[in-house]
Amino acid sequence: MSTDTVLEQRMAELTDRQVPFVKATVVRALHPTSAHPGDIALVLEDGRIEGFVGGVCAEATVRLQALRLLSSGESLLLRISPDAPAQPEAAPPDDTEGTEGTLLVANPCLSGGELEIFLEPLRPSPVVLVLGDTPIGRSLLALGVGLGYDVRALARELPDEDLPDEALPDEELGTAAAVVVASHGRDEEGVLTRAARAAVPYVALVASRRRGAAVLAGLDLTAEQRARVHTPAGLWIGARTPGEIAVSILAELVASRHAVLVHSEDGAPPHSGSTEPRSAVDPECGMTVAVLPDTPFSDVRGHRHWFCSTGCRDRFEARTAEGSQPAEQP
Repeated sequence: MSTDTVLEQRMAELTDRQVPFVKATVVRALHPTSAHPGDIALVLEDGRIEGFVGGVCAEATVRLQALRLLSSGESLLLRISPDAPAQPEAAPPDDTEGTEGTLLVANPCLSGGELEIFLEPLRPSPVVLVLGDTPIGRSLLALGVGLGYDVRALARELPDEDLPDEALPDEELGTAAAVVVASHGRDEEGVLTRAARAAVPYVALVASRRRGAAVLAGLDLTAEQRARVHTPAGLWIGARTPGEIAVSILAELVASRHAVLVHSEDGAPPHSGSTEPRSAVDPECGMTVAVLPDTPFSDVRGHRHWFCSTGCRDRFEARTAEGSQPAEQP
């Protein structure tokens, strides 16, 4: 089985499982490089790379930018060159030479070649689970589709008892981007408890401020889990009708997904769900790298440094052991 076939099957598997990833495709390679046009790799949320788009130094750049794109959802043409001017570590991912959608990154570790790699985030439609066959619940189902969300109603099997577990399977809860309870008092506690314990990114309860606080106080949750539940649900926009309230809830969900700090009626900002990766500058070559569990690092004189590769780490440790300074950064 060819590598391309394996990666195509892997992409189909990730898509079926609602797992976001970035597809990286080499579109241009100026030799000497180890990658060739058409080479493909997949970058997962935890930074793992499956496939091949270059050596370890090129991979370090691809991984960092791909993780940033998983947060923004935007595609990018990444140009990697050893001769590019160095950019500040704090530069945003779209800080380019005036060309929107492209990014030129200096990679002094490359052996003279250049790479152009198209990075395409493939994120599943956010799954939004709605409990409540109510005017607000029905409005959420109708309006959420227009945002490209996969909005699903939680069916009730029993009229006078708690929502059974089979009506909200763990695998469905595990893939949910949001759970909104708009059932006006019916089956609230069990769904809210399970959603908060499962760390669903956005959990909301449609209720008045007083009733919402009373419901939260009675849940078997930690203080941190309880604080994740938004109630009253939605941003304060003066909404009155069910449709307007649904709009306010979806607006709060959008803000939460994109880590935009907006204020509710009482002035408290919502919880931020930013997935922007932590990064650091390699002190040996000057590259910016993602700080992940498998990123090479070294502790020197009480300070931890991260590196694009073990080669840079070993050279840095040799220099510091000899009492010399790190190589001059470009």
